[in-house]
Amino acid sequence: MSSDFERPFLQVQGLAKRFPSAAEPVFDAVNFSVRRGEFVCIIGHSGCGKTTILNVLAGLEQASGGTVIMDGREVAGPSLERGVVFQGHALMPWLTVRRNIAFAVRSKWPDWSRSQVDAHVQRYVEMVGLAAAIDKKPAQLSGGMKQRVGIARAFAIQPKMLLLDEPFGALDALTRGTIQDELLKICAATGQTVFMITHDVDEAILLADTILLMSNGPQARIAEIVRNPLPRERQRASLHHEPLFYAVRNHLVDFLVTRAKTLAHGRAPEHPPEVWPGVEPDPEPGRGAAVIALPRAAAAANSVPRPAQREAR
Repeated sequence: MSSDFERPFLQVQGLAKRFPSAAEPVFDAVNFSVRRGEFVCIIGHSGCGKTTILNVLAGLEQASGGTVIMDGREVAGPSLERGVVFQGHALMPWLTVRRNIAFAVRSKWPDWSRSQVDAHVQRYVEMVGLAAAIDKKPAQLSGGMKQRVGIARAFAIQPKMLLLDEPFGALDALTRGTIQDELLKICAATGQTVFMITHDVDEAILLADTILLMSNGPQARIAEIVRNPLPRERQRASLHHEPLFYAVRNHLVDFLVTRAKTLAHGRAPEHPPEVWPGVEPDPEPGRGAAVIALPRAAAAANSVPRPAQREAR
């Protein structure tokens, strides 16, 4: 196990966001870390500050308090070290797929020749399955295809961290599933570190190594850090057959339906506990739904999100 993997790649400490006219902060005492190569999803009800946290991580917004350290350096503004995919595709409508992505690539490597840029662009366009549409403009693409371009553009600058703000929320179920599969393949191939906002519990279980559960606002906090005990090589078609799937799903749904609102107004702990649904008995009866209580050692044979087991994707 490498020492780099032991050390958090991203460390968020005491993050807070306040508005002068509000009696309480949107969120405060937000504390969590992300390991290099880890896929993290954050889930919480609308208004708890998830997008604000992502914007702070991206350097697009300033927090009222706290610090964000990525790879040993404080995040103080936008940087090509962090790629962002927004809810909308945010493509330049007058440029083709090739030129939209090339614009970002030239920003990262201004000294590259045209042939170098083009070869790099083609690699990432092929990665998201859009080689046949590389010279089309956004108006000629479907919604799913536009979002794939946004993902390819973010990956093409080879960021240290990829930030995704509900990138599949506006897509139909079939398209969303296809792009989820592509995202998993790309992350497995590149070892990309990802922080993603989602409202979809099943999407979080499919994609994430770790799921951050955020309490309701105002004064929202990260209430729990859920470690996904399912095997890392997950497939959408067979996900619901995994022995621990419903233990994890029920735990997440129980939090969102029952516990998130009771932890508003700063009632969630400042330093959230780590939880492995189904791997350990729930410490508080009725809290969550750990219906299968396997020893951690037994689950570890099929699970890879733990630091000691994942040096690379």
